[in-house]
Amino acid sequence: MKIATRFLVRRMRLADIPQVLEVERQSFPSMWPSTAFRRELQQNRLAHYIVIGEANPAAAAAQGNDEPPEPGPISRFLGEIKHILTGDDPAGLPPPQERAELITGFIGVWMLPDEMHIVTVAVRNSHRRQGIGEILLIAALDLARERAQPLVTLEVRVSNDAAIRLYEKYGFEEVGRRPRYYSDNHEDANILTANGVTTGEYGDRLATLREEHRTRYGDFDVLDAG
Repeated sequence: MKIATRFLVRRMRLADIPQVLEVERQSFPSMWPSTAFRRELQQNRLAHYIVIGEANPAAAAAQGNDEPPEPGPISRFLGEIKHILTGDDPAGLPPPQERAELITGFIGVWMLPDEMHIVTVAVRNSHRRQGIGEILLIAALDLARERAQPLVTLEVRVSNDAAIRLYEKYGFEEVGRRPRYYSDNHEDANILTANGVTTGEYGDRLATLREEHRTRYGDFDVLDAG
């Protein structure tokens, strides 16, 4: 029997938005306004967002296993009114230890005609240095291969040595620089690209790196991340 893994990689859902905003604010505290994730998920056909959820069996058991009833017309109407008034504000979330699933990180990409562009990556403060960012990168590269997109691009702060080393590990190379790209401190961004992501050679490299990650951090499951 397969033992359940700690982390689940899957497509972002509307219900994830409050937690995703919470993670975004931790990772980018000076960012304003926050990303309009609801619009990204519902209206932007180029956008794909992937999250990592950490299961909390104790909290799930406390909440019960019954599926909530399908809301009636009045409940749906009141829900829409609440969303208009409060948006997806994470302020009303229970403490992390009381959530059946804790969103620990997310990655967003835009699937353009000639490339897949990674637009954002964020990890919850409490879960950094646990390989979460690398899992997200692997999931994005898997998506590029599934969509037959051989070129993947991104921007990264020139001072972010740890991220640059991770990207280089997965075959990204610096191809340019965007001066004063980041609005908070006007730091430059390196433009990185990974080409040939759909080749068999890159697939072998990705499989090796995935196995090295699992050996170091443990296994993770993937559920409909595309």
